Amino acid sequence: MTADAKPIDPDAVLDPQRALVPSVQRVNETRVTKGFWPKMRRVASRVPFADRALSVWYAARDPETPTAAKGIMLAALAYFVMPADAIPDVFAGIGFTDDAAVIAALLATVGANVRKRHHELAREALKRLGGG
Repeated sequence: MTADAKPIDPDAVLDPQRALVPSVQRVNETRVTKGFWPKMRRVASRVPFADRALSVWYAARDPETPTAAKGIMLAALAYFVMPADAIPDVFAGIGFTDDAAVIAALLATVGANVRKRHHELAREALKRLGGG
């Protein structure tokens, strides 16, 4: 970071209106790259939307997915991997409801970009993780 560059506000990383700002998108991509698989390995068998989150991850990594859709996907996945969110994941039964809502909203918005091949890759990964 240069001396005149401002640090990125962590709340801005998840702001849908700023999800396509290149610096925010880079932060989200870094957060997802580092945190998605470790978290998915820990929670795959406990979250009912693991297959959808995995499908989104594969779609976000696909070079054929439009950049705008990737930006929104990375923001949703960044929210999923963040250790502190609206409802902490440690609360049994309700801890992942906010994450599920974010993934559901994402799929309602850009779900057409999550292709059959992404769902197939997600099912295979979920089997390997013991969550499906």
